[in-house]
Amino acid sequence: MFDIDHVCAGLRRGASVLAFQNTAQKNRALSCVVDEIRKQGPAILDANSHDMNRARASGMNAPLLDRLSLNNARLDALIESVRVVIAARDPVGEIVSGHTLPNGLELRQVRVPLGIAAIIYESRPQVTVDAFALAYKSGNAILLRGSAAAIDSNRALSGAIRAGLEAAGADGAPDAFALAGGGEREEVDAILRARGLIDVVLPRGGAALIKYVAENARTPVIETGSGVCHLFVDESAGAECAAAVAENGKLQRPGVCNALETLLVHRSRLDDFLPVLAKVFDGRAEFRADAESYRALCSCGAATRTVHASDADFGMEFLDNILAVKTVSGVDEAISFINRHNTGHSESIVTRNLENARRFQRMVDAACVYVNASTRFTDGGEFGFGAELGISTQKLHVRGPMGLAALTTTKYLINGEGQIR
Repeated sequence: MFDIDHVCAGLRRGASVLAFQNTAQKNRALSCVVDEIRKQGPAILDANSHDMNRARASGMNAPLLDRLSLNNARLDALIESVRVVIAARDPVGEIVSGHTLPNGLELRQVRVPLGIAAIIYESRPQVTVDAFALAYKSGNAILLRGSAAAIDSNRALSGAIRAGLEAAGADGAPDAFALAGGGEREEVDAILRARGLIDVVLPRGGAALIKYVAENARTPVIETGSGVCHLFVDESAGAECAAAVAENGKLQRPGVCNALETLLVHRSRLDDFLPVLAKVFDGRAEFRADAESYRALCSCGAATRTVHASDADFGMEFLDNILAVKTVSGVDEAISFINRHNTGHSESIVTRNLENARRFQRMVDAACVYVNASTRFTDGGEFGFGAELGISTQKLHVRGPMGLAALTTTKYLINGEGQIR
């Protein structure tokens, strides 16, 4: 049975130890974790194969299987992400601001860890290592609760993490890390009720998970993950550039949160851009199109992969080889449509019009707004953070890819010489 009080008591002890570890000690412990992941790589991949076999038998679709899958290249990338975290500047103790008051008090605002974080996530076993590494380097204890689909992978990775922390000896804080590895729904509910024990909870996954956490948590929540991302092809856009950006956004990894879900096309570009798009996609995705774009796509030979869109298709996170296509009259309609249907994640415009680019970036309400680039770049690794806890789609505390600094808050340190008020 999962005992949240016992687990959090252990994490609090670990956080107390971690609070006295300097940057060099934390980096050495993370290096030991890297060594263990590399050493236990074959066992980790074997565990992942068990998860993959169960997922295939359950009928999981290809994009979600891709999210679950580990291989040697992905393990190498995972190790490299931890190395980037090791090399990154430690935010703990950083002076954000400081000044001397007229009464002589010296005031400094400094970064400190949040305390104990919990992350509830789906499918992707890489999150186990990414979340741990970021939490540890930023001085936080962390409780991980992955999905039942990845239970063997997460247990194997967690075992390597704990072995690495123990191998670090006095430089390690093994109690600052825990996995809720039973796979029962009760674990999630216990975490969400743990107000006063857990300082922040981060849901990372689909819209249903995020909604459940946000509506049921008594602990503070940072919402991450769900991504209904749009690309607007402006009147001035180059057709080849726009098609390449759309292809990358939709087809590179359809099952991730920064994948493209809806394509908006300027009405004047239907007949010259959509044939280029259809040729580049080459039948690899289903188009769910409004009436005008449906006509244009069918007339250029894409009829077998094009269906009429329903209202529900706009604002849908498909996480599959499906792309909604909508005709708009210009940049203002595109902005209005995006702000009604998006989840605050990542949006993009392809344009040669500088004023439209500026207007789009200024008016679209999202964590990341691109001009002439794929939404697939919204990622902690791509932003130079090494790893990420997730993409925050809310506005308080942090927004966008969450790196080391996102797991800190601040406190004021005030030094005086006997001043009284």
